[in-house]
Amino acid sequence: MNKREVLVRETHRALLFRNGALVDVLGPGRYRLASDWKVKWLRRAIENVILLDVRERELTIKGQEILTADKVAIRVSIITNYRVVDPSAAVTRVESFEDRIYSDVQLAARRSLASMTLEDILTNRNQLSDDILQDVAEVAADYGVAIHRAHVKDLVFPGNLQEIMNRVLATERLSEAQRVEARTKAETAVIEAEAKAAVLAEGARAQANANRVASEAEAEGIRIRAAAERDAMRERLEMADTLAAQPALLRLHELDALAALGKNANARLYVGVDKRLNEGDGSS
Repeated sequence: MNKREVLVRETHRALLFRNGALVDVLGPGRYRLASDWKVKWLRRAIENVILLDVRERELTIKGQEILTADKVAIRVSIITNYRVVDPSAAVTRVESFEDRIYSDVQLAARRSLASMTLEDILTNRNQLSDDILQDVAEVAADYGVAIHRAHVKDLVFPGNLQEIMNRVLATERLSEAQRVEARTKAETAVIEAEAKAAVLAEGARAQANANRVASEAEAEGIRIRAAAERDAMRERLEMADTLAAQPALLRLHELDALAALGKNANARLYVGVDKRLNEGDGSS
């Protein structure tokens, strides 16, 4: 019996057919088949394999012209990322899973675009991609393929509409620039106002501290003067008590005062004059 070897890489899976029937899906490794596929004898088991790439791949659906809900014809290109997750289903349930993905994405795009107006498409392009992905992913799962992305790459409009759209886009960019400028000015004004308010608040705090310090200094001055007056009054009282207890000392103070007054040429001293005599002299 003829032998032949098959090497299955990590990136692939091998579908083993025996006499035309799928009997196994081979993972990475080295395998030896029972007979060569070229053998034509019906009595001998014939084995052959189909290698299938299970890595994620990209498929571009180009230039599909589709009518929107408001009857505007646009051309759309879609990038689809997919991966075979069930090799047996991908090979046995459809003739070519890649062709089937292509047609399924086309149909999903037509269904989605037919339900959207031009304005909807322009303002919510991501929703279009999400709708197509959701639609085609469910269908592709039936033949063993997982769709990871169905992104709308390009939207091409009729000539006159394209010119209008360019103007609209230019206007939108200008409006966005004006909004950014206005927002920047508003934020700058807010920052300046906050800075001014902070300066005023700091000035108010400084003035309040200065007033507090001045009040405390004035109160301290009043306290010191009151204490000095109290001490002076206490000294006078003590002196008065001393002089009252010692008349001789009081007399000495009187003589000292008279001596001091006597040094002043303008001072007038009346010593030993009876007040009643002065009054009698005045009446006569």
